[in-house]
Amino acid sequence: MLIKLDKVEKHYSAFHLNCSLEVPEGNVTALIGPNGAGKSTTFKMILGLIFPDNGRVELFGKDSKDLTREDREKLGVVLSDSGFSSYLDVQDVASVLHHTYSTFDRKHFLDRCAKFGLPEKKKLKEFSTGMKAKLKILVAMSHDTKLLILDEPAAGLDVLAREEILDMLREYMIPGDRSILISSHISSDLEGLCDDFYLIHEGKILMHEETDVLLGSYGLLKVTEEQYKAMDRSYLLRRKRESFGYSLLTDQKQFYQENEPNLSMEKGSIDEVITMMIRGETV
Repeated sequence: MLIKLDKVEKHYSAFHLNCSLEVPEGNVTALIGPNGAGKSTTFKMILGLIFPDNGRVELFGKDSKDLTREDREKLGVVLSDSGFSSYLDVQDVASVLHHTYSTFDRKHFLDRCAKFGLPEKKKLKEFSTGMKAKLKILVAMSHDTKLLILDEPAAGLDVLAREEILDMLREYMIPGDRSILISSHISSDLEGLCDDFYLIHEGKILMHEETDVLLGSYGLLKVTEEQYKAMDRSYLLRRKRESFGYSLLTDQKQFYQENEPNLSMEKGSIDEVITMMIRGETV
């Protein structure tokens, strides 16, 4: 297991984190949820930037406090508030990385920058938001990393720039022995990338599901008050009052399609599942 959080807790005056999650080798795992849900706090805990009050954080099968320099070189990180001086250029960044990581491949890094349209001699302050985001990810990948930890890497980008970043991440995963933990509040972007999702809200994990199961088995029923009273409610997860009656979230879409074919069923997107899990009532 490349990442394991076991009943990790962190307490602040107005926020409490209580989180368990795992990222196995060869897996892309997403931590999703609204702003302020606890995603960044979880990432900082994994990276040792803050320490848990309770629980255990493991990376590469070791307690995070016991990681060696070699272990840390296998880790690539993108945080929303991290970056290089705006007065550097890509060549300067390459020099910094050469002196920081023993596994850094300068030629490969510069070739990748050229492939993704990042000029070597242009100051970073002249880069667009999308160019800066791509550079952060290329830096995180540049030293033969086995694990990427990416906190909102595509925040604030347009659709085309976000798709380029997703292409970079898909290419990174091709060898099969690498993993990614990525957070985003634009969860629909991640449907074609991630193997599984953890939904976090107010510091707690509300659900953990494989992407294929979520997209294939979850659905939204739209029912009137009368239909709701008469239907089998055994496999409902959440309900939300609507003007016409109720929206209902189920993880057994096929059951209702076969046994209640008169009910209106919509495919549940990840964003709709998030909304229902957070705003809906327990049935």
